[in-house]
This record gives sequence, structure tokens and C-alpha cells, in this order.
Amino acid sequence: MTTTSLPLSSVKIDSQIAAAVTEGLLSRPKWLPSWLFYDEAGSRLFDQITELPEYYVTRTERSILTERAEEIVQRAAARDALRIVELGAGSCDKTRLLLRAAVERQDTVVYEPVDVSPSALAQAQERIESEIPGVVVCPRVEDYTREFSLEPPSPGERRLVLYIGSSIGNFEPHEAGQLLENVREGLIPGDALLLGVDMVKDRETLLRAYDDAAGVTAAFNKNILTRINRELGADLDVGAFQHRAVWNRYRSRIEMHLGNTLPQTVHIPSLDLRVEFEAGETIHTENSYKYLPGQAETLLRAAGFAPEETWTDEKGWFSVCLARAD
Repeated sequence: MTTTSLPLSSVKIDSQIAAAVTEGLLSRPKWLPSWLFYDEAGSRLFDQITELPEYYVTRTERSILTERAEEIVQRAAARDALRIVELGAGSCDKTRLLLRAAVERQDTVVYEPVDVSPSALAQAQERIESEIPGVVVCPRVEDYTREFSLEPPSPGERRLVLYIGSSIGNFEPHEAGQLLENVREGLIPGDALLLGVDMVKDRETLLRAYDDAAGVTAAFNKNILTRINRELGADLDVGAFQHRAVWNRYRSRIEMHLGNTLPQTVHIPSLDLRVEFEAGETIHTENSYKYLPGQAETLLRAAGFAPEETWTDEKGWFSVCLARAD
């Protein structure tokens, strides 16, 4: 099925999206950045993915946080009051476990969710403040991957920055290191970072997690094309693309691709761009790096953190690492 493109006059062009699509679709091989997944429809689809039986990531990390939230909060705070910051907050589902533990410890806790989506932050603020009295939500609309800064903590207060959900795995190793260095620069000695990382496991489990039987991940992947059609007025034949998940064991990552099954010429009038697709050509849309034991701690040390504790599940499928800013 071909998605109908919008008239050029009705298309409001986002310069960041325009630049990414131009660069990615003119590259060989073609690629698109994974942050393009997360429009309103894509965010809803991802929430569905986290509840799928094949997608172990969210429930495994949640089980660790359920068991260890009180210990994590106590270790991060030491003898001080704790202020919690979260990068890429989204729905804040697992974060509530830590917020409840912090409120039990100190009655009131300031929570600063950082996200590029004002609507997601507004929904999270309403939900958290209604469900957990004692949490003061101070949302920050910011792209933490480009710049990161925080207000100094109050006297007797230290910060715990959450970067959970294995989001670090979506970055190339050098990019992940740079991101953590940027976070470290925004902290003072004694502040802490809680990092969630997905671990290497058997190929079949990994592939099922990124290519579920219900086709939700396929819809999530293809929605990136629907978004380009809608926001840039393109005429991509979305139905001609197929979702592909690949385990690249040499680079220790799951890759997501969109494979084009029919030759097509795509017009993007808002960018004055024409893109040729051959049958069998692919668009690389996402990487999800999986870590071996000790790799996350090495990455944290290189970025200026001192790892203090790592918690994992019984199977060793996921790890949550607490590290202190030196």
C-alpha cells in the first residue's frame, strides 16, 4: 500500500528531520536515525513492544529495580537528600519504583525528567504527582544527546542521574562514551549515575525480542517511513518495505533494517529530493548493542565515573550499574 503524501503547502518542515533524512537516504548504504521512531504513533507502538512476551528487556530491568530500589536509593544518597534526574524519561514506568523508595526515605524528592517531548513530560508529571505524593516534578525539555547541563544541587543534596532502559545501547561505542562524558561534566563529585545495559545472550532470544510474532516491532520500524511521508510530504511506498532484525555477533549488536522489495523512485518535494531504491536495497534504522560482563564498568571509568555496584537478574540478561562521579 502506498501512503498518500501531503501537499507541499501543508508540510511544516523540521530542519533536524530534514537534514537527517537527506543525509541518510543519500548515503550508501541508506540509513535513518533511530530517534525518528518516536513520534506520537511510534511512542505508542514502543510502549506496546515493552509488554510483549518476547521483549524481555523491560520486564527484566523492572524485576531488578523492584528488588533493589531501596538499596539503590540508599547507596546513591549516602547521608544526603537525593534529587533524581532522568534522561529520556518517556513514560517513567520503571522510574516510579525508585521514586517511591526515595519518598519513603526522605518524604519529599525532586524529580527532573529530561525529554525532547513536552507532551510526554506533561503526561508523566500528571501521572507521577497524582500517584506518588511527595514527588515534586520539574520537567526539562531538552535533547540530552546534544547538550546537558543541570542546576547546582542545594546544600546537603546530591543527584542521581538515571539512564535506564538500555538506551545507551542505541549509540555507537564512541558515541556512548562521549555521551557519558558529557553527563559527567554536568555533575559534581559525589553525584551518581544509574546505567541500564542489556547483556549478550543467545541469538534466538535476541531475535525474538526484535521481531515479535504479533508484528508490533515491524509496525514500529515501518512507522519511520510513515512519519517521513507525513512530515516531509514524501511518497515512500511503505507497503513495499519489510522489517528485518539481524544479530551481528562480530559487533555485538542487534540491527534493524527495512528491506525494499520493489524498485521505486521516491520524491520528497519539501527537500527538493529524489531518491532511487533498488529491489532488495535496505535502510538501516537502529542498532542495539549488547554488553559483556565488565564492559559497562569500563565505559563508565573512561567517562570519569567510579563504578560502585552492579545488579543483575538470575539469568544475567540485564545489568544495572551504579557509578559515582569522581
